[in-house]
Amino acid sequence: MRLKLTISYDGRPFNGWQSQSCGNTVQDFLLKALEEVAKKPVPLQGSGRTDTGVHALGQVAHFDAPPEISMNPFNWVPALNCKLPATIRVMACEEMTPDFHSRFSAKGKIYHYDLCTDPVLPPLKAGLAWHLPRQLDAAVLGEALAVLTGRHDFHAFAAYRGNEKPDMDWHRTIHRADLETLEDGYRIVWHGDGFLYRMVRLLTGAAVHAAQGRLRLDDLDVLLDQPDGLPRGKSPNCAPADGLYLREVIY
Repeated sequence: MRLKLTISYDGRPFNGWQSQSCGNTVQDFLLKALEEVAKKPVPLQGSGRTDTGVHALGQVAHFDAPPEISMNPFNWVPALNCKLPATIRVMACEEMTPDFHSRFSAKGKIYHYDLCTDPVLPPLKAGLAWHLPRQLDAAVLGEALAVLTGRHDFHAFAAYRGNEKPDMDWHRTIHRADLETLEDGYRIVWHGDGFLYRMVRLLTGAAVHAAQGRLRLDDLDVLLDQPDGLPRGKSPNCAPADGLYLREVIY
């Protein structure tokens, strides 16, 4: 039985999603919980990585339940949650067809990024929003988001992991970038068919730079669709992990 997990987590205590030798990643804790329940190691594949400090409301992973375990999908939720720290929770579990893959079956993702513009960052927001007490022009922020929507070569808005291939495709489509008003600031919601490494944080950082008058919209536009071999620069600012949430994986 192939099972799909929908997972929520507070990213502050963990070294990101992807399993590491330190053992302090979200995937590591889930693998330990699966092994405790199944009494044997069970491989787990996620929809993609999130960095240290990045949060998730709807991360997705899948695994194949050992054939000797007859537990129904609903019961996997409490069985795993009682083995996990309170900052990681399996929100749902459902049976999928054998060809489902949490990463390769995904059609897109939705992230949101929270900005707090209050003069003082409330202590319960620490690590959960980017504190921006400096003047920020919401109208310009909206204009910057409009510049960044559509299908583009986002090479200038990607960081490097060191395993990039020479023929890597840097094109992605941002279907929408919505600006929502919160009581203490703003929320940017990114809808895309996929995102490069740190792309959301680099897009958010550049848009905020423009809204603070530190980057012209024309200069922001120039960073898109740069021709090969003729780089014109990189996004000038990578937003911190604090305010970033993986909201949903689209299938």
